[in-house]
Order: sequence, then C-alpha cells, then structure tokens
Amino acid sequence: MNRTTPVLDRNNPEKEPLGGHTKVTRDDWLNIARDILVNDGVAEIKVLRMAELLGVSRSSFYWYFKNRKDLLNALLDEWSNRNTARLVAHCGRDAKNISAALCNFFQCFVNPAIFDTRLDFAVREWARRDPGLRERIDGADGTRIAAVVAMYARHGFDPVDADARGRILYFMQLGYHALEATEPMAERMSRMVPYMRGFLGQEPDQQAIDDFFAYIAENDLR
Repeated sequence: MNRTTPVLDRNNPEKEPLGGHTKVTRDDWLNIARDILVNDGVAEIKVLRMAELLGVSRSSFYWYFKNRKDLLNALLDEWSNRNTARLVAHCGRDAKNISAALCNFFQCFVNPAIFDTRLDFAVREWARRDPGLRERIDGADGTRIAAVVAMYARHGFDPVDADARGRILYFMQLGYHALEATEPMAERMSRMVPYMRGFLGQEPDQQAIDDFFAYIAENDLR
C-alpha cells in the first residue's frame, strides 16, 4: 500500500480554521505518530522527527503531551477506541437474523474508516518488544471475541457452538488481513455466500447479502 501523508488540520477545509498562533493541533501530532507507527514502527516515533514533518518547533509538542510516553499512551487509547470499541459496537447492532449480524461484523473489515487493520497489526508488532502491551492486546482480543460469540448466541446458537464459530470468524478475519491479501473486492465478494455457509453452518439470508453488497457500492469500497 502506498504511503500517504496525513492531512493537517490547518489544511483541511472540513476543519475550523486554527486560531491565534496555533499551527498544529493535538490530532495532528497523533495522526503523524500513527502514520509513523504503521509504516516505520514505534521506535521511529520521535518528537524531533514529528516536529520536522509538521513544520513546527519541537517545543509545541509539549503543549499537548507531557512526554513521548504520554503520546504513545494516547495512540493506544485511539487504537482501543477505534478498533475494539467499534468492532464490539457492530457486533451488538440490532439484526433481523444471524446473516445480517455477520454482515455488520464484516463492515468493520471492508471499510477502513471503521476498523484500521494496519494500525491493529502495527500495535501487535509493537507488542513483540513490550510485554506490558502484550497483556493489553490479549485483553482487547478477549473483548472482541466475547462480542462475536455473544452475537452468535443472541441468534440461537448454543454456547459451545457460538464460542467455536465466534473464534473461527474472528481468527480467520484477522488472518486474512495479516496475509495482506490483495484480491479485488469483486473477487472477494464472489466468495461471500460460501464463506457465510462456512461461518453459519446453514444457508445465509440472501437479502442480508444483497444489503451488504449495496453497502459496499454506496461507500465505494474496493
């Protein structure tokens, strides 16, 4: 995937103009840090480098963060709020049947605006060198899996089957992205029905699939 530089708030027409002598915002620092984390790894997140990328003095960093550790903790909070919280919310959405519920789950993994898979794996790579962070990731995975299992259970699957199918679904989806599969969306969606049969153990609801395809088209997901 080609690297794209985050748009700074001062250059974003959708944002309010920055007031006074403010040149960058807290979100700008976080966005640059996240970009470096995803593309280069946590060791490359350095205050001086970020300041140069933002075109500001290093001292302005300390208006928003106590130190580098404070920034890294903010990045982890963003990862948790963006990926774990949103996945849990999608699993908990009202759905007329399990097919529709699975499609809610799949929205997270076809739409990067909902669930940032690159950020997820960057944090996992970071954890290889940070045992404390490994515990936090294990906790996040536990929370996510519990939400997927509960989704199955709400739609009539017994506890043992819900647990097994929930884990299969979650681990498969993360594994798919870990392999950095590059198949076009059309090819990926051509397997939707047999995928659903495998995840459900039954014939999926065609209306739920049609609605999911419409969601992909409406959001121009590729």
